Amino acid sequence: MTDQPNKNIPISERLIGAALYAPLVIARVLPYRWRVPVAGWLTARVLAPLAGYRRRVRENLAHACPNLSAADVRALTRSVPDNAGRSMMEMYSREFKELARNVPISGPGLETLRTARKAGRPVVFVTGHFGNFNAARVAMIEQGFHMGGFYRPLTNRPFNKHYMQAMRSVSEPLFEQGRRGMMQMVKHLRGGGVVAILNDLNAHDGVPLTFFGQPALTSLATAEMALKYNAPLIPVWGIRNPDGHSFHVLVEDEIPPTDAVTMTQDFNNRLEAQVRQHMDQWFWIHRRWKDGTGPLAEKRAQVLADLTRQD
Repeated sequence: MTDQPNKNIPISERLIGAALYAPLVIARVLPYRWRVPVAGWLTARVLAPLAGYRRRVRENLAHACPNLSAADVRALTRSVPDNAGRSMMEMYSREFKELARNVPISGPGLETLRTARKAGRPVVFVTGHFGNFNAARVAMIEQGFHMGGFYRPLTNRPFNKHYMQAMRSVSEPLFEQGRRGMMQMVKHLRGGGVVAILNDLNAHDGVPLTFFGQPALTSLATAEMALKYNAPLIPVWGIRNPDGHSFHVLVEDEIPPTDAVTMTQDFNNRLEAQVRQHMDQWFWIHRRWKDGTGPLAEKRAQVLADLTRQD
């Protein structure tokens, strides 16, 4: 996305951008051991009520997890934005990058990953807005997997400018959603590169697959790329430990290369399993189920019918 001059950005958008950035500015004066929890507290207690994040968390939980107790919902309206604030502050902190380099990595997908790299095959990591995906990003780079990232620009342009600077400080290359970014990422993959894609946002061009028992528009592009370029599709998670500061990285088994719908549903199922174990670490603030019902549900039925006929 090309930055526009400030005069073309409405004052309301600039104020919202300033409000989003303020907790990071305030917390950055503190030592790291205090900076991260303070950013989480400010996000949960100040920004979240003002921005409507608590309401969004409640609405999403009512839609996807209607059997949660009122006490659990109240706790999550605080802990979810707290994790989001911590994650954002960590991305802006040099100390986080040093810590993440030494994060323990485990999981059955490690052997598949190493075999693919020895053979010069590209690899597609797939993950979500869960825990802190940047912890996994830094840890895997430290293991020698030069990883490009595919991202969707934030809607708030002033804040997106700061955000992208911080993202680039973690690692490059980064590929922006859109035609140009896709072409750059394809070139990277064809050269045997590694990319990481977050695939848990509402995708207007996606298929309504199941997530927490509800239809959620999900992009098939990640699985389609893995199939096209003979790249293992490997879920990876940067999971925050109970101390709130440290992490561990889990590399799951490769998603079997079948068809894009089946593979993407497999990813949704695996993400859901992780979220159910760590409910406070997923970004329940997203409008994940915004367009998953109504006429778009017919798209899923058509895709599944086509796959059945192919069999």
